[in-house]
Amino acid sequence: MCINQMGVDMIYEMRTYNFFPGGLAQFEEGFARDIPHRLKYSKLGALWRTEIGPLNQAIHVWPYRDMQHRSEVRATAEKDPHWAGPRAPFEVYAGTEMEIYNPAPFMRPWGDDQELGNVYEMRTYTYEPGGIPKVLAAWGDAVPRREEYSPLAACWTTELGALNRFTHVWVYKDLNERDRVRADARQAGAWPPSAGVSPIRQENKVLIAAPFSPVK
Repeated sequence: MCINQMGVDMIYEMRTYNFFPGGLAQFEEGFARDIPHRLKYSKLGALWRTEIGPLNQAIHVWPYRDMQHRSEVRATAEKDPHWAGPRAPFEVYAGTEMEIYNPAPFMRPWGDDQELGNVYEMRTYTYEPGGIPKVLAAWGDAVPRREEYSPLAACWTTELGALNRFTHVWVYKDLNERDRVRADARQAGAWPPSAGVSPIRQENKVLIAAPFSPVK
C-alpha cells in the first residue's frame, strides 16, 4: 500500500486479458452489460484495449484501499449472479495476467468520469533491484515540468506480480500530438529525467479507452 501526496491510501489491481482474434469485442460487450452490477461493490478505474503493441488485449484497473478491501470486495462480487463468470466465452481467452501496483507519490488519484484524452501510451520499464526508489525520486522532481506538455494519467510500481516494474501512462489527443510533445519536451530539456539507473527492459502499448471506462 502507498499513500500518495494527496494523502490517499490506494492500491491498483491491473488485470490484462489476452484474447484470440475476435474475442476482445465479445469481452467488451459483456463487460459493458455487466459492469453496473460490479460497481455496487467498488469502482472501476479504467478499461483500455490495445491499439498498438500486443493486440487483442483488454486492460482493466481497479483501485482499492488496501489488500483487505480488495479481498472483501472480490469475495462479495463473485457471489453476485449478475457478475460471476467471464464476460465472454472461455474459448476466446488466450491468457490472463494480474499485478498489484502502488501509485507513485506524485500520481494524482483518478476521479469519476475523468476526461483526459483520446490516446493513452503505457510504458513499462523493468529495473534491477534497488533501482525503483532512484527512479521515483528523479521523476518526482521532473514530472511537473513534463506535464506542461501533456498530462500523466498514471504512474505505478509493482507490489505483487512481476517485480521491479515501473509503469507510466501518458495521454494525448492523437499520435501526431504524441510525437510533437515528446520531441518538444526533449528539446526543451524537460525530459527524460536522469535517475542514474537504466531499465533492463522496456515495453510500450498504445491504448484506447472503452466507452464505459471512467478514465476516457
